[in-house]
Amino acid sequence: MTSPTPALSAAPVAEKRPHEVTLHGKTLSDPYHWLKDESYPVIDDKDVLDYVKAENAWFDAAMKPHAALVETLFQEMKGRIKEADSSVPQKDGDWVYWVEYEEGAEYKKWYRKPAAGGDTQLILDEVAMAAGKDYFRLAEVSVSPNGKLMAYSFDDNGSERFEARIRNLETGELLPDTIPGTLSSLVWTSGNDAILYGLANENWRTDNVRLHKLGTPVEQDKLLYKEADIGFGVGIGKTAADNYIVIATGDNETSEVYLLPADNPEAEMQLVSARKKGREYSVDERGGTLYIHTNDEHPNFRVATASIAAPGTWKTLIPGSDDNYITGLSVFRDYFVLESREKGVDQVDVRHYDAPLTPGRIQFPEATYVAGLGDNPEYHQDKLRLDYESMVTPDTVFDYDLAGGELETLKVQEIPSGYNHDDYETELVHMPSRDGTPVPVSLVYKKGTPRDGSAPMHLYVYGSYGYRVPPGFSTTRLSLVDRGMIYAIAHVRGGDDLGRAWYLAGKTDKRKNTFNDFIDVAKGLIAAKYTSAGKISIEGRSAGGQVMGAVYNQAPELWGAVLAGVPFVDVINTMVDETLPLTPGEWPEWGNPITDKAAFDYMLSYSPYDNVTAKAYPPMLVSAGLNDPRVTYWEPAKWVAKLRATRTNDATLLLRTNMGAGHAGKSGRWGALREDAEEFAFVLTQLGVEK
Repeated sequence: MTSPTPALSAAPVAEKRPHEVTLHGKTLSDPYHWLKDESYPVIDDKDVLDYVKAENAWFDAAMKPHAALVETLFQEMKGRIKEADSSVPQKDGDWVYWVEYEEGAEYKKWYRKPAAGGDTQLILDEVAMAAGKDYFRLAEVSVSPNGKLMAYSFDDNGSERFEARIRNLETGELLPDTIPGTLSSLVWTSGNDAILYGLANENWRTDNVRLHKLGTPVEQDKLLYKEADIGFGVGIGKTAADNYIVIATGDNETSEVYLLPADNPEAEMQLVSARKKGREYSVDERGGTLYIHTNDEHPNFRVATASIAAPGTWKTLIPGSDDNYITGLSVFRDYFVLESREKGVDQVDVRHYDAPLTPGRIQFPEATYVAGLGDNPEYHQDKLRLDYESMVTPDTVFDYDLAGGELETLKVQEIPSGYNHDDYETELVHMPSRDGTPVPVSLVYKKGTPRDGSAPMHLYVYGSYGYRVPPGFSTTRLSLVDRGMIYAIAHVRGGDDLGRAWYLAGKTDKRKNTFNDFIDVAKGLIAAKYTSAGKISIEGRSAGGQVMGAVYNQAPELWGAVLAGVPFVDVINTMVDETLPLTPGEWPEWGNPITDKAAFDYMLSYSPYDNVTAKAYPPMLVSAGLNDPRVTYWEPAKWVAKLRATRTNDATLLLRTNMGAGHAGKSGRWGALREDAEEFAFVLTQLGVEK
């Protein structure tokens, strides 16, 4: 490869090195294959590092003229965040817990105090743990049932291999027990003397559950479960009443659950029901009865019950419905809570065991919003903690009084620099996709924004794994909206915004619906005079970055700027590499191109990397993480290299790789915010929006 001159007069150019792969009779050329360091996850190939560093230098040079705008945006965004802030305290057993940010701090501190009254105790100091580190992420915090011990795990390089430690909360002493390489929850047994956890295997997957008894060498930890299917991941949890430890294994469409007595984790595991392809289920327990959330009879899920003595015999409690998509089930001592969506709007229902079909719907103050259960750690609660927000309403914490049926506002997100709800408008509109399907779009903009096509727009998407982008509040996006931009979220197929069928209509051999929906939403918004072609900036991360790559190839004339965050764009090469962390578990989502020629042909027809052609492409900023185990750094690097060599124009094309971080980018709140400011500065300058 060649690097730019010291003056950075030209963008980096990656050399081409012959590399071919033949699959299903078709030979694919991949001249940038060398950007995958063969010693991965160790990345020490000099040519690879030189190229990535050269791209970073090119990014820095390109953004340098906009440094003042980046700083302005950063200060705006920072000014909307209360620096010294804390969560709403919540009781759990004999203690009340909360977290705090101190003025200027990047990370949180964790506190508790006795529920009966007493002194505040600092139990975990992320600020101290992150000191001197480029990256820090706390993954798990789990306090023992008696409140005396705390297990926690952290990652300090973005690789998502976490080190677990245990602290004595009575003395503050850190126990010698250290478990490196965890990738799971940390679950205490009832005896307060052992935890269950899972290790990341050599392919960065959790396929196991182990039992660690405090004070014993980790090497002696007992293997309780080992998953044989390389596509299945294993998770650990606990039932609401803390009677059972739950071991759940599955992929994106199939699950299987085992139960262990929490007071005897070395007992024989009890299988709830053997895996059946395409059936998902989760389990909780109350008084010897299992409560099962499953899609076995309806894609929008039902709730069933079973006896702990006969866990595989399920009886319907709440049937599945075309109109009501049951997204969650939470069991408490005296009632259970259904979280669901109707016509894309969140609903929360409190149901009593003696009248499970009687609606107990909580009423929220707006027509469109995001709402759900917050932190409710105790099995018996007279009040439910709820989280609520909308496109124009800041994050709000409610307590719902079950006896009186009233919402009590505990906290509304404070915006120090000021925010007036009445200055903004939000809409939910529907735009037709090319097959006639109406696609919902959430919009927010300042009142008075013109509807003559002159307004610029920022259009966001994800559209995968049945995950919807919730139409909630963001202080960050105000920096676009306050400059006259309309902010839009396209709720395309592939997410589950309108129910499980909406998700199924955007996966595997229907994946192109996701891309078509996004393009047609943009065209519909143009036709409705919300904006115009070329005035739209678009954004997607990870699988949403795949959408960016596909629509970048298919409709470049529509976009004025593109933000592709850690984008999954090298679809074929990634999905044929079984050694990568996520690949086998992803086959149900995308298809298996190794064994299925039809899946291979279909994926090849849309894979962004494989469909780069000689045409004029709009400006784009691509981000990556060198330690990212989800979308490996070489996917965006190869894509940018191929675009540079193939496109017919010289629009700004930038690649920013975090050298000490992973999939989520920088870890501190201010570091992450500065990256947001850089991305928005890119959008504003490319669209020519007033600074």
